[in-house]
Amino acid sequence: MSSQQTVRPRAIFLDIDGTYADHGLAPAAHVEAVRTARALGHLVFVCTGRPLSMVPGHILETGFDGVITGAGARVELNGEILKDTRFEPDLAARLVETLDAHKAAYILEAPEALHGRTGVDQRLRQVLGPVFAGRPRHDGVLSTDVDPLEDILGPMQYSDDLRSASFAKISCFDSPVPLAELLDTFGPEVGLIPSSLSALGDRAGEIYMAGTHKAVGIQVVEARLGLDRADIVAIGDSANDIEMLEYAGIGIAVEGGHPDVLAVADRFTPGPAGNGVALAFAELGLLG
Repeated sequence: MSSQQTVRPRAIFLDIDGTYADHGLAPAAHVEAVRTARALGHLVFVCTGRPLSMVPGHILETGFDGVITGAGARVELNGEILKDTRFEPDLAARLVETLDAHKAAYILEAPEALHGRTGVDQRLRQVLGPVFAGRPRHDGVLSTDVDPLEDILGPMQYSDDLRSASFAKISCFDSPVPLAELLDTFGPEVGLIPSSLSALGDRAGEIYMAGTHKAVGIQVVEARLGLDRADIVAIGDSANDIEMLEYAGIGIAVEGGHPDVLAVADRFTPGPAGNGVALAFAELGLLG
């Protein structure tokens, strides 16, 4: 790589879970890498499947140039909301009715709050408790100061009837019937990807508006700022990162990530425990 290439300003879009942070914990090396790159004139954005209501404040305190949430459904740049799309009300109500009829445990994701049926918090504790138990710090010490369950339960609002809720995405954590079967009747308006918590299997997944994905959010930022697509860098690990890695001038997959993400990547980097974002920034010459 030439010196001219290493100093060319880039726009970097970072997935959070499994990429920038692990169960809500971002390594100090990642925080420093983002701050250093921005100080050198590069732009760094959060680009996450989480809704804004579920992005911890301590993550955003790093300082970013913009935030894409809901896997492309919402785009905020310098405090201005450029995009905020949600399920059409009739379709939203039918999805909720179907999930309720099959006694699925799910949350409806909106920027301002998460919505869940009364009592779903107990289901989530039962299902997710074992998944999150004993999560390590990056130095190998068990973490007790950040509770990933509270990322979900903290912004939750509960109701016995969610058919009128406004939301952009559904995260289902426990369905007695495989989600793909439940969604068969909805046709091309609705998409489904596996949950980033792979241990939950086909009873879990993310239900989204077809045609909405992280690359769509990136394109909104690209158009507003006049970015060159060749200068866009994306780093991610999960199924909802496929489109953004394909779209970016440089797509970087986290080692051990979803096979389809690995298949479209130009480069690879370790996960948060290996300071992968900082290593990728250094390899691209973003740290000076």
